[in-house]
Amino acid sequence: MHPDLAKLLDAGRINQAVAGRLDQLAPGSFCLHKAWGAGKVIDWDLPGKKVTIDFEQSSGQVMDLQFAIQRTEPLDAEDFRAKKVEQIEELRALAKSDPVALVIQLLESHGGTMSVDVLERELSGGVVLAKDFRKWWDATKRALRESKRVIVPSRRTEPLSLRAGDLSPAEALVSDFEQARDLKTMSKALEAITMDSSLFKSDTAALQRLLSGINETAAKSVRIQLGPAIELLSARDELIGAFKDIELPPESLRLSDVLAAEEGRLADALTALSSGRQRAIYEQFNVAFGERSIEVLTEIFDKVGSRGVTEIAKLLDELGHMKVLEAHLSSAVARRSLGTDALIWVCRERNGVAGTIFNGEVGACILNLLETDHLSDGPRKTTRLQTLVAEDKELLGDIVNNMDVNEARNFGRRLMECPVFNDLDRKSLMARVIKARPETGELVSGQNAKKEQELLVSWPSLEKKKAELDDIIRNKIPQNTKDISIAREYGDLRENFEYKSAKDHQKYLNNRKTELQRDISRARGTDFKGADASAVNIGTIVNLINEDGKKVTYTVLGAWDSNPEKAELSYLSVLGAALLDKKIGDSVEVRDEHTEALHSYKIESISPVNP
Repeated sequence: MHPDLAKLLDAGRINQAVAGRLDQLAPGSFCLHKAWGAGKVIDWDLPGKKVTIDFEQSSGQVMDLQFAIQRTEPLDAEDFRAKKVEQIEELRALAKSDPVALVIQLLESHGGTMSVDVLERELSGGVVLAKDFRKWWDATKRALRESKRVIVPSRRTEPLSLRAGDLSPAEALVSDFEQARDLKTMSKALEAITMDSSLFKSDTAALQRLLSGINETAAKSVRIQLGPAIELLSARDELIGAFKDIELPPESLRLSDVLAAEEGRLADALTALSSGRQRAIYEQFNVAFGERSIEVLTEIFDKVGSRGVTEIAKLLDELGHMKVLEAHLSSAVARRSLGTDALIWVCRERNGVAGTIFNGEVGACILNLLETDHLSDGPRKTTRLQTLVAEDKELLGDIVNNMDVNEARNFGRRLMECPVFNDLDRKSLMARVIKARPETGELVSGQNAKKEQELLVSWPSLEKKKAELDDIIRNKIPQNTKDISIAREYGDLRENFEYKSAKDHQKYLNNRKTELQRDISRARGTDFKGADASAVNIGTIVNLINEDGKKVTYTVLGAWDSNPEKAELSYLSVLGAALLDKKIGDSVEVRDEHTEALHSYKIESISPVNP
């Protein structure tokens, strides 16, 4: 105990407990303050109840002794944070000469575990120059993994952990697997063992122990954690492949058996896996499905996320089965059923392996998907597709270059009406279309542009839009405001799903309100009475016949009056726009709703809906 305190204690001025706490603030000792960091006590004035401390963030800080007792906690002289106060130059030298030892010291001072963010706060700017920290940390992570002294997670959000005991590199890798508490961590541990397989060449007994436990773990998890279970089995098979002396026991659960038994759930299960792991699993489809393997790969192509789309396409191309994929995608494009990830792949590979798939229909498919997602109630799913359309300067030009004049004009018209883009973006995108196809320029100039601003609609559809707008303003927006307020009370907004969902819905409601207000302001209601039937116009019934005598009838109505079941077309739809201004005897191409094939029809008669 400090001599000054011993005198006070002997004189009965303070008790033993107070003397013990004050001794922790004696000159030469170290302490920790939440705001100012670690510090060293330089001097004290016991009669004046003052203490002077050199903190990291505040040198020569004079504090009231009682305040210092309440706001600081003692630090051992060997604690890393204490060393930063008195031995900073030694730590800086250690960061350069032996960064692994530096990190181990830091972890030992924090109970053996800490997040990367905390590590960065401790080292960046003081021990390691802030501008050099990222480069230093990348090199240090590699050295830590090689040393096997520290468990370095693959994700920044997971903590670094100091390994217990003095384990050999091989024992440390096995320990990582045995201490893993979830399937994904087990898979990562197996991958690490595979990468350092040379450490086990002389002794594979430890690996045999691992294999016996994997089978039971994976079998129990297939039903509720299919993706991680498949990933674990694939990592196990990769590990076995790295050793000549290890074979999978006959009674073990086979990856191919799981794939075959869970065919219906594979797409969802594989989406979250890495590209490399997905590729390894797809290569097992031949064993799992035999002659059906290519068919199954094609069926899940558009359901396994962006990584899966890329890996399946590469595999089919290498196997010489791209024709099968091309046929599948061409049909999906024609049916407007291709999803976001597959559409993005087709667009990005349009000058490569997807060249035969990319055509004008892809443009209609993109707009359909964007509009459908925009109008759906929930989080956006097509943000990446919308970004691609905006950032790929050549995409729209390549799309309309695959169209004839009427198709290009119809596509431009749809683009101008697309509610997904704001006015500025819409003009920018339309400029790209006009650059590629100048004949579409009339859509945004002169009298034609003025006509495009007006929407001709039926009275019932107009009333329906007004009712929807009224419901949003009176009911849905006030309710959403309450939902957001309630969700705020559920905790941390970064992890608050209810809050994020409510905010996403707020964005949708506001966008929808703006869109409805704009459309209603442009709308002109009509009952279609007295429509001119000398050519196809809004408010006319059109009878068509093809060369085989097959007849179809369509009714061309207002902008919001599409009803496929009744063969009623909006004049803004692709087919409706193609029919406009056609006369009896003119030809038009119509797509079969079942086969998606295009057939040429001749207009047989035209009559008004409401004479």
